[in-house]
Amino acid sequence: QVTLVESGGGSVQPGESVTLSCVVSAFTSCMGWFRQAPGMEREGIASMSRGGSTFYADWVRGRFTISKDSANNKLVLRMNNLKPEDTAMYYCAAGFGSCGIYSRYFNTWGQGTQVTVSS
Repeated sequence: QVTLVESGGGSVQPGESVTLSCVVSAFTSCMGWFRQAPGMEREGIASMSRGGSTFYADWVRGRFTISKDSANNKLVLRMNNLKPEDTAMYYCAAGFGSCGIYSRYFNTWGQGTQVTVSS
């Protein structure tokens, strides 16, 4: 069983950056980040396969970067130029098969970390 613990959320102003971390008990074949805003469906942001291939949602448009800190067993999401519409709960996820940014690729989820972007 894989455990995932997110951290790094908080309140920031538009245009600022935030780095989210997810401490994982073990990396799986697909690791990813999702978010869910109030009243909205959960959406995939980015994922990374065991081989290092990365997948991003089209709307990310270079603002977010997923990476792996293997030395510290962390999955990292760097978010730049944050906007109010990025306000959401952010979740780390793990899957054991194919990789992509859709929920069907994942079956283990962290508890989430809140990011609020407001002036």
